[in-house]
Amino acid sequence: MGDESPILDGIKVVDLSTFVTGGFCSMMLANQGADVVKIERPNVGDDIRHSGPPFIDGESPYYWTVNYDKRSVELDLKSERGLASFYDLVEVADVVIQNFRPGTAERLGVGYDDLAARSDGLVYCDISAFGATGPWSERPGYDLLVQGMSGIMSVTGEEGRDPVKVGLPQTDLITAMWAVFGIVCALYRRERTEEGEYIELGMLDATLPWLTKQAGKVFAGEEPTCMGTKDPVLAPYQTFETADGHLNVACLNAKLWRGFCEAIERPDLPEDPRFETNADRVEHMDELEAELASTLGERTTEEWMDVLVDAGIPAGPVQTVEEALSNEQTDARGMVTRIDDGDREIPVIEHPLNFEHADSGFDSPPPALGEHTDEVFAEIGYSRDRLERLREEGVFGDD
Repeated sequence: MGDESPILDGIKVVDLSTFVTGGFCSMMLANQGADVVKIERPNVGDDIRHSGPPFIDGESPYYWTVNYDKRSVELDLKSERGLASFYDLVEVADVVIQNFRPGTAERLGVGYDDLAARSDGLVYCDISAFGATGPWSERPGYDLLVQGMSGIMSVTGEEGRDPVKVGLPQTDLITAMWAVFGIVCALYRRERTEEGEYIELGMLDATLPWLTKQAGKVFAGEEPTCMGTKDPVLAPYQTFETADGHLNVACLNAKLWRGFCEAIERPDLPEDPRFETNADRVEHMDELEAELASTLGERTTEEWMDVLVDAGIPAGPVQTVEEALSNEQTDARGMVTRIDDGDREIPVIEHPLNFEHADSGFDSPPPALGEHTDEVFAEIGYSRDRLERLREEGVFGDD
């Protein structure tokens, strides 16, 4: 049998980031076996710990969702001894992640040049809102701002209404996934060259490639607009109201379109010149919507799902978040599990990668603040006396 250990087993990550972007990035690495050490401000920790409400036992469950399988170290980077201890951690690290505003890491003494000199082959990932160059580089930025500046909000929502942001921190997560991709690519390159890498990315840059079909319209000289749930190049590809809820229908070709019309007992529609081809349907989208809405409103979502699934038509209900997290498909795939560490039981949304020959997944709950400080430093040779002295000096925060 081959080696079925996690793919990133043996990779050590030091994560200086806060909130979502860096946190989700390092958690993805942890999911594949990397040892992630989360550096947190003494006595305060990552602000996402306190992001809420709601809170459970004083902690935000939002924090849980981006911090499984990490170890937490409290460390005062603004103190001389705290910075020296951080350097000791970096000497055995493979990856460092930070999402400070450009220039901050250098002022703290944790920039790439500071750390690369202490760790051969270090992969350093520098995440910011707008990147390290350009006239906006020093601006602060968050998901809401980037959703607006990337064009996403201009094409989200109903026509004629105010711009709407996507209902989750989309640009944070987009950037996190680019960061992981960059880190893994750099680690692969290091295997071949033995050289480290400096990876620099901005949230706005990371989001633009996701514009795809909307960018295509701009390239063709057209202006993308808000279309609700409708699609600029496909029809019907949208949400319809049923007798008791909402249903998404996606007909991407002529066969599906005809099959859909047969299933809903509207064989007249494909014969209508306005709806014969996809181009015709896109051109007459409002008329098509009116015809389909009148029919689909006659039955419940479940009734239509029975009909459409049997006919092989791509369709699905609009579920609540709670329904999405607990249904027969999600349950069968084991996507939501629980981790019990003896003191608490934490719900976990598993990651979707299923490897045939490697282990993956989460094993431990999100750490309490500073939970692993002594453990992590003991692993690199700090004695109990030394740890106690550093704690007395406030390097690890107050007891």
